[in-house]
Amino acid sequence: MISFVLRRLLQGILVLAGVALTVFFLFTVLPGDPVALLAGQRSDVATRAAIAADLGLDQPVPVQLVGYLNDVSPLGLHPRDSAGVAKYGGVALLPLGEKSVVLKVPYLRRSFQSNKDVLRILLDHFTGTLWLALAAMLLAAVLGIAFGVIAALKPHSWLDRALITTSVLGISVPSFVAGILIAMTFGFYWSHWTGLNLTGQLYETDPFTGRHLVLRNLLLPAFALGIRPLAVITQLTRSSMLDVLSQDYIRTARAKGLSGYRVVVGHALKNALNPVITAVSGWLASLMAGAFFIEYIFNWKGLGTVTLRAVENLDFPVVMGATIFIAFLFVVVNIVVDVLYAVLDPRVKLS
Repeated sequence: MISFVLRRLLQGILVLAGVALTVFFLFTVLPGDPVALLAGQRSDVATRAAIAADLGLDQPVPVQLVGYLNDVSPLGLHPRDSAGVAKYGGVALLPLGEKSVVLKVPYLRRSFQSNKDVLRILLDHFTGTLWLALAAMLLAAVLGIAFGVIAALKPHSWLDRALITTSVLGISVPSFVAGILIAMTFGFYWSHWTGLNLTGQLYETDPFTGRHLVLRNLLLPAFALGIRPLAVITQLTRSSMLDVLSQDYIRTARAKGLSGYRVVVGHALKNALNPVITAVSGWLASLMAGAFFIEYIFNWKGLGTVTLRAVENLDFPVVMGATIFIAFLFVVVNIVVDVLYAVLDPRVKLS
């Protein structure tokens, strides 16, 4: 297990290095001048040159690349003085001349727009995306398992066909299209019946009662984001349940006179959930990455909203940092899913 985790961590580091290289070259060749954006249209040449020097944009591309990889790496080579080490919030490990190898939190640089630390911006907005993804996954898992079991218990019936047809439609419709339809239907046209708003945040501040939790604002974006995994889990549960219900031990349990509830829940569903649990775990990172347009449609404060606004404003450090941050989440979640699957199913060997 330990060797497997270490091997996957090494693979994950290589993946993150590839992502960092890709986003650097992608945003280096993109059109647009962030220096002009920061300095303003009426700034002089000296001001622009000073800003470019401060951001390191006056250096050759290879020098910029080395500097960027040195910043985003957990191990970096930085000045030995306390100010240099403190800038990155790290611990000096090995002195090398005037510099030291520093163990630090990856430095994603500062926003061109707000001059705030990019990692701090992402962490401030990560909570909203995490709650949205968790709510969507919970909704998809509960409803998907329930619908899948119902369809498997009544195969080839009208209910089974209706659920399968609906799930195929849910897989086929893009999430941003479903988000627009759901937002306009339940948050605008039928809002007087549903009591739901087109936009809103998880926490709202009232001038008299203060800050309070508003869960109803989470319903529409979570439902829009969870439609596709709901459809996948429904089909996966149905297929797995049909396979388990045809096994000999299920027929034996029924022959012993066990109730239908105990046979389905205690025997069949328990053994049919392994692939479903894997799908649920694997979808979490995908939902956090796929929440971008859903957050934009519902004006939800999360990684998607801040990243799309950064793209509009040519705030490249935020966009690059968000890409690396999402890639890191994918790597971690995939490792956890592989380990969890091996723990739940002894037949699976980690290799």
